[in-house]
Formats: sequence, C-alpha cells, structure tokens
Amino acid sequence: MCRSIKTLRPPYAEQVSDADVRAAALQYVRKISGFRAPAAHNAESFEQAVDEIERATAKLLGSLQVRGR
Repeated sequence: MCRSIKTLRPPYAEQVSDADVRAAALQYVRKISGFRAPAAHNAESFEQAVDEIERATAKLLGSLQVRGR
C-alpha cells in the first residue's frame, strides 16, 4: 500500500491498458480508505468507488492533450 500510483500518460506510459487504469483506481481507494480488502459490509461501497474512479481516470486520460506529441 506504500507504492506510488504510476503515471499513466505519455511520455511516461505509451501503452495504457484498462487493467492499468483499474489497478490505479484500486490502489487509490485502498490508500484513502485504509483497507486492503474491505469487510463484507463495505465491499459494495469499496467496489463502487473503484468503478467511479476508474471511469473518471479513463475520461481524464482520454481528454488530456500532451504538448509535443
């Protein structure tokens, strides 16, 4: 849980998969919630947060304009 979330935009990452975006979202939710794996009563909220962050991340990466590229 101490690792940094890697940068997912060019020039730091040329090929970014859906799995990369999902992993970053999961890592973010784990970090801010303090849970590596949530208890059963928190699982739905945890997964919903991961899904929302994954969508927001994909939207952000899709809209960024990187100069010089």
